[in-house]
Amino acid sequence: MRDNRTFLGYYALGTLAAAGITLGAGVVAWWRGRRAQADETGMAPAPVAQEIPPDTDGTRHVMRRVLQYFVIPLWLVSGLTDWWCHRRTDIEHTTGLKETGIHLLMLGEAAVPVLAGLFMEIDVPVLALMIASFFVHEATAMWDVSYAVTRREVQPVEQHVHSFLEMIPLLAVAMISVLHWPQLQALLGRRVVRPSPPRLKRDPLGLPYALGALAAMAVFEVLPYCEEALRDWKASPGRLVPPGAGA
Repeated sequence: MRDNRTFLGYYALGTLAAAGITLGAGVVAWWRGRRAQADETGMAPAPVAQEIPPDTDGTRHVMRRVLQYFVIPLWLVSGLTDWWCHRRTDIEHTTGLKETGIHLLMLGEAAVPVLAGLFMEIDVPVLALMIASFFVHEATAMWDVSYAVTRREVQPVEQHVHSFLEMIPLLAVAMISVLHWPQLQALLGRRVVRPSPPRLKRDPLGLPYALGALAAMAVFEVLPYCEEALRDWKASPGRLVPPGAGA
């Protein structure tokens, strides 16, 4: 058990270190772009504003629609199924508000790349933030599971759901990186891209889709876990962990 906890600790530290390295690489890429922009004789590539909009290319159009209408709905269904698994295993009398709080924290971590993907133009800093958010989310997920298994039964269905909840953010970030390949190259130090101020998408997803996606996230992710937190609080008022819950 001790060796297992040591491994989990190192894994969490490794993912947090990866998040820090990613953010640092984003800062370096932005700084290189600023220098190239200031140097009139520099060999920097064309500005971001001249990139081909996603919907002008067939493959990119399909990838964008897969993100919108497959990846995000699959994430919502997985999150709701995880909430159902918690309810079925009596979370309010086992791991209690502490585990629910960890899940709400992960929702907050996921909200950063989701909101950026919905509304912001993906440049190097935004892409770095999205990738770093994935690593932080991964570390928090490890904390969540390592705590949950000590106080309640994590059944095979829930374990399978967790695999979706971990891999879906990775799939989404990978697809966004491919859609914005010059930005990923700049993040990896393979090219220089001139920076531009943070701005909304040049090719927006559309207000109906954005509002619908936010509403679906509120209904199928935020509200269920808020209901779970309320159940936890009613079962053990003022306590993060229910009294007498065995390890």
